[in-house]
Amino acid sequence: MQVTPPDSIVRQRTASQPSPPVQFQDGTKRCITMTMSHIISVRDALDADLPLVRDIYNDAVANTTAIWNETVVDLANRRAWFETRRQGGFPVLVAEVNGRVVGYASYGDWRAFDGYRHSVEHSVYVDRNVRCAGVGTALMKRLIERAITAGKHVMIAGIEAGNSTSLGLHEKLGFRVVGTFSEVGTKFGRWLDLTCMELKLPTA
Repeated sequence: MQVTPPDSIVRQRTASQPSPPVQFQDGTKRCITMTMSHIISVRDALDADLPLVRDIYNDAVANTTAIWNETVVDLANRRAWFETRRQGGFPVLVAEVNGRVVGYASYGDWRAFDGYRHSVEHSVYVDRNVRCAGVGTALMKRLIERAITAGKHVMIAGIEAGNSTSLGLHEKLGFRVVGTFSEVGTKFGRWLDLTCMELKLPTA
């Protein structure tokens, strides 16, 4: 499968576009879509972005099953995570709308053995106030481009099986489901299934 990287780090939308809603821990589904014209810009993260990166991460921890951690983190934690990513040569990208960081994405080692060095596992998180507005798509397209440039061969996503929004986003970008693990995680008092998806990347 050939993946075409985005032509620019900037993506513009001029009207609201309905998308699948996000399911929260209380069982409700909400999709907040921007109705005004806006520009989503994607760039490398800076130290100054980390307070908002922390806030977006902590909201996902506290309110969603997008990540299976249960403890919110402080700024020092995100600084250490950011430095580890940089030292490993892995990208950390942020998306901005009107100058405000509204999402971030990164990838790192899938498994810490030499034979897996061409495969990476990624994560993408979006501010709850702008979900379903194209931010996740813009981040993922740029992250795929960076993985291709870095010579990676496979990108792997581990997604909670009930997260139809994330599954749909990845499918739209060419990822395919390779299997689902049953009840391998727990959060909010219930067992969670993990769906694994992969994207084989073209040679740069």
